[in-house]
Amino acid sequence: MSTLDPVAVFRTEAAECLEAIEAGLLDLTHQLDNKDLVDAVFRGLHTLKGSGAMFGFEALAAFTHHCETAFDRVRKGEVAATSELVAAVLAAQDHMRALVDQPDADHGDIGHKLLAQLQAAVGGKEAAPAAAPAAVSAPAAVRDAAAKKKKNSWRIRFSLPANSMANGTNPLGLLDELRDLGECTVRADTSAIPPLDALAPTELHISWDVTLTSEQDRSAIDDVFIFVLDDMELSVEEIDGAAAAPAAPAAPVEEKAVPAPVAAASAPPVPPAAVAEFRPVEAVPAKRDVPAAVSQAKAAENVRVPAERLDELMDRVGELVIAQSRLSQLASASTDIALRSVSEEIERLSGELRDTMMVLRMVPVATLFSRFRRLVHDLARETGKVIELVTEGESTEVDKTVIERLADPLVHLVRNSIDHGLETPADRLASGKSEAGTVTLSARQAGGEVIISIKDDGRGINRERVRAKAESSGLIQPGQPLSDSELLQLIFAPGFSTAAAITNLSGRGVGMDVVKKTVEALRGAIDIASVPGQGSEVSLRIPLTLAIIDGLLVRVGSGRYVIPLSAVEECLELSLEEDLRSRGRSFISLRDSLVPFLRLRDLFRTGTKPDVHQKVVVISTGTERVGLVVDQIIGDHQTVIKSMSKLHNNVATFSGATILGDGSVALILDVGHLVAAGQQQEAQLRVAG
Repeated sequence: MSTLDPVAVFRTEAAECLEAIEAGLLDLTHQLDNKDLVDAVFRGLHTLKGSGAMFGFEALAAFTHHCETAFDRVRKGEVAATSELVAAVLAAQDHMRALVDQPDADHGDIGHKLLAQLQAAVGGKEAAPAAAPAAVSAPAAVRDAAAKKKKNSWRIRFSLPANSMANGTNPLGLLDELRDLGECTVRADTSAIPPLDALAPTELHISWDVTLTSEQDRSAIDDVFIFVLDDMELSVEEIDGAAAAPAAPAAPVEEKAVPAPVAAASAPPVPPAAVAEFRPVEAVPAKRDVPAAVSQAKAAENVRVPAERLDELMDRVGELVIAQSRLSQLASASTDIALRSVSEEIERLSGELRDTMMVLRMVPVATLFSRFRRLVHDLARETGKVIELVTEGESTEVDKTVIERLADPLVHLVRNSIDHGLETPADRLASGKSEAGTVTLSARQAGGEVIISIKDDGRGINRERVRAKAESSGLIQPGQPLSDSELLQLIFAPGFSTAAAITNLSGRGVGMDVVKKTVEALRGAIDIASVPGQGSEVSLRIPLTLAIIDGLLVRVGSGRYVIPLSAVEECLELSLEEDLRSRGRSFISLRDSLVPFLRLRDLFRTGTKPDVHQKVVVISTGTERVGLVVDQIIGDHQTVIKSMSKLHNNVATFSGATILGDGSVALILDVGHLVAAGQQQEAQLRVAG
């Protein structure tokens, strides 16, 4: 059994910590006087610095220390939080990510420049370069201010829970941090240590009585215990100089007199499990006065599992579903009652396991949307536009693989909305709009799909410029009739761009075609709508999962195919006589509207005669509908999606394959491609007519 790599665990936790810091900084840009946000950012920086030093990331710890010091000055009221400070720490945070990912790489003088920018933001002198742990020291301005402070004396009594060492807490580290604050006298109280025969070596029974004389205030003492405060007993009393000597505890023992076995037990190596449970302080629930057993139970409620293990488990569940389908087929052909009973039980259990597995793979869209706050913040500073980002439906859940693949397409769409869609503040005011433009990211579930929309309230898409660019690029013929939807879809053509000049954001025609290819690879579709002067909206229709779907199994000739059930609207009967009458026009009348249909037999060139009673399966993507003529509808089918081989990458009609209960293969139809083909056929027939 493989063990956790502590450095890999640290990198994962550091990424979460950096995300929390970034979120706090972005919130702070709108509430510069919010003390809670300042404290949250400070705690995050403090966590990152401490854990970085613990795992040997000295350069990270040294660099982060300066950002922590800057926010400490804000926290203590020495300087005010400003947008320049937030921008400086956001830029520094990107450097912290690089130091986490590549600690041994040569990052040039980026750190020096960022620290100079940071010092300018807080009004201090340029900071020393962060090259080694020795560089982790307060800037000169802070030291000079500290020298002027008077010394205070404090009496500190604290004890930790019995399971502290087992959970990775080292009390000697807390004492070392107190010594760093000033002159320190420590006494250990060993009166609670049980007899040797009842002593558990992993349990802590010592408490401490500390007298501290320091130039620091009470907040510095609280910072020492900030990550264990909820579980411990702590009292801090300010005393005058005459009373600086602490009163002896019930059974005082000088620190140097602590027996060697107990002292050694106070600093055990940190086990991998303790590393895996590391969390930023904001994520730790309050547990004061909760029994140790309950605290341990709560700590075990969340378990970090590598994503590849979930993928492996999903593959096994898929194979189980296929095996269960084969078992059901054998049982249905058998007269053995016991076999049928076992088959039904296995079917129920595999269904529950499949549903549970699907839930495990689901993650909220909020994890995707949260990435764009920083992007919008940076683009607003770069373009000089005032931009508000609004997110809706963050609790909507999607398969984790879908989330990962949608990140880059959404970046392209948001950048295009800001660059092409939103006007400058002056132009917006001149057109009667508010100075701030709005970009809205929303998500909602519709059947077996999730619809993610990117909407802006900008100038909208200029149809004339799109047509002119498409004609000049040879995408369409001059004067070629196009529907509004077809015209707007041209912006997803490779190399297409209406930008007047190439900028850092857009203009090269690279990106929108990648968006379309990525969405289609996810078996999704893109809808676009735009109103001149009011804005545009791009909607991505993506399946909830890429692993197992509900499908409609149909037969065409001698072959069997699967249609994703989420795209099916209804099924109709098409007699042989009606099929013959519709030759040449391929339309059916459906509730006072004409719906084009495709004969899959002709499309797949089966070479077989049609059944007497054919069926039409009406499918849709968004507002577009098309009928598929099949010979037989076999029924519902739990479809385990298997990828097509590289030899079939260019076969656009199919999005994958699945294995049926009898071991044969059925191809999964690509609904988006078929609907587009049907609509194209309809347009050709209308022109010909």
